[in-house]
Amino acid sequence: MGSRAVATLRRGLTFWRRSVQARVVVTTMLLSTLAVGAVGWFLLQQVRDGLLEHRVDVVLGEVDAETADAEDRLNAASGTEVNVSRQQRDLVDPIVERGASRGYYVALGGPVGDGLDLAEGGTLYSSGLDLDSIPSDLEAHFDAVNQDTAWTYTTIERLDSEGERHVEPGIAVGSQVQLPSDGQTYTLYYLFPLEEEEEDTLGLVTRALLTAAGVMILLVGGITWLVTRQVVTPVRMARKVAERLAAGRLQERLRVTGEDDLARLAYSFNQMATNLQRQIRQLEELSWVQRRFVSDVSHELRTPLTTVRMAGDVLHDARDGFDVTTARAAELLQDELDRFESLLVDLLEISRFDAGAAMLETEDANLVDLAHRVADACRPLAESRGLRVEVEAPDGAVRAEVDVRRVERILRNLVTNAIDHAEPDDADHPVRVALVGDEHAAAVTVRDYGVGFAPGDAAMVFNRFWRSDPARARTSGGTGLGLAISLEDAHLHGGWLQAWGRPGAGAQFRLTVPRTAGGLLTYSPLGLTPDDAPPLPEGEPTEASSLTADEALLLAPPTWERRPRDDDDAT
Repeated sequence: MGSRAVATLRRGLTFWRRSVQARVVVTTMLLSTLAVGAVGWFLLQQVRDGLLEHRVDVVLGEVDAETADAEDRLNAASGTEVNVSRQQRDLVDPIVERGASRGYYVALGGPVGDGLDLAEGGTLYSSGLDLDSIPSDLEAHFDAVNQDTAWTYTTIERLDSEGERHVEPGIAVGSQVQLPSDGQTYTLYYLFPLEEEEEDTLGLVTRALLTAAGVMILLVGGITWLVTRQVVTPVRMARKVAERLAAGRLQERLRVTGEDDLARLAYSFNQMATNLQRQIRQLEELSWVQRRFVSDVSHELRTPLTTVRMAGDVLHDARDGFDVTTARAAELLQDELDRFESLLVDLLEISRFDAGAAMLETEDANLVDLAHRVADACRPLAESRGLRVEVEAPDGAVRAEVDVRRVERILRNLVTNAIDHAEPDDADHPVRVALVGDEHAAAVTVRDYGVGFAPGDAAMVFNRFWRSDPARARTSGGTGLGLAISLEDAHLHGGWLQAWGRPGAGAQFRLTVPRTAGGLLTYSPLGLTPDDAPPLPEGEPTEASSLTADEALLLAPPTWERRPRDDDDAT
């Protein structure tokens, strides 16, 4: 259940990242919700204030009527009633009865100037009312005689017939009257609850606003979805057509409808696709002509080369009978014929790669044996330059399903290049060949301590006929195509051929191949940067960032999508 929820969440996040329409719709609805909420809150405040103002006007009108009625009754009883307590009760009881039926509460305070609180002066009031409900500032207002009617908001606290305590908001109004019996001024306090009326009306308004807001937000979301659909749909069509173009279906085009900006964009897109198709076809034709030319020339040169080779062999075999100059010329002719023949073989191999005709003949091989065989073959060349070739391999075998001929050619090219570029007579720094393998991949590194190359040249070393130092002579008689062919051989295995270098600190090349034919590489058992590599000077870019994206792609198979996990694998 947990994994299913995680998968659902991952799909939702992916949809959110990829869908512009979803983000626009959700963002618009969120912003609309905030706007509608702010407007709704403002309207509710206005309605609440209006209700309170209306309620205050009603309350004050009712208080004025009650006070006038009380004064009329007191004036009618003037001179006939001398009992103060009885006259107070005759004054308050009718108001209390009407208050009980109309939902408000009454308290009689006074007389004015006695200095006593309501609770201390034997106040008459509605049953269950807590006299603390009358605000002290309102009481203080009526400490003097002949004060006008005043009101304020308060909190009414009371006990019902069952003894339950209730607290509700209300309005407290005070009005003064004079008793004829003692001639003193008393204050009538009226407390009107607000909760019922306010809650009912505000509840109605709130429900109406929420309903309207919900409908409006849904309408805004729907309208936004429709509007964005008109814009996003052509963009999605353009994306799909662009993906088909990238996949090689160069005849794909967008459908142009109308004359608006999107239609003009589709028209421009189609023009761009047409121009790209034309240029790609021209490049394909030029590339085909070039490959055909190289293949034809290579084949056509074999016949005259064979004839020249036979004549050269005759002259080389008879050089002992020539004078010194002629004999040296025969030897030079033989060396150049060997190099010319190697160049023709490499050109033919390159033409097979270009034509897609190269095939693998894999078998389960021990790469340690291949490394020792290559080292033994290159040892005479190394000794002629005063160098040693060492193989560092585990005690067991490092096995992989590879084309033995092609892997041996890769290792031979790497070792001879290392010997060519190593410093001569440097016995302390031999050319090292290291091998490591695990259950998924096998790797071979070739390290030299020669002139090296700049980090930015790590991709260019695999270009055809490229040389880091054109003035440097080749001691092994190479043709300039060895690393290019080695890179194609590595790609043919689904592997990597990568280079690391530093001026004056040598270079290291790494070949990584999957253990099984057709396997997928995700890492290399060996690091690309040597353990004894000197630190980078301050301000220099790191190896991982020294290449552009286009250069980095040259180091991996053309169809490769994953990158190595260790940092130096990007170099």
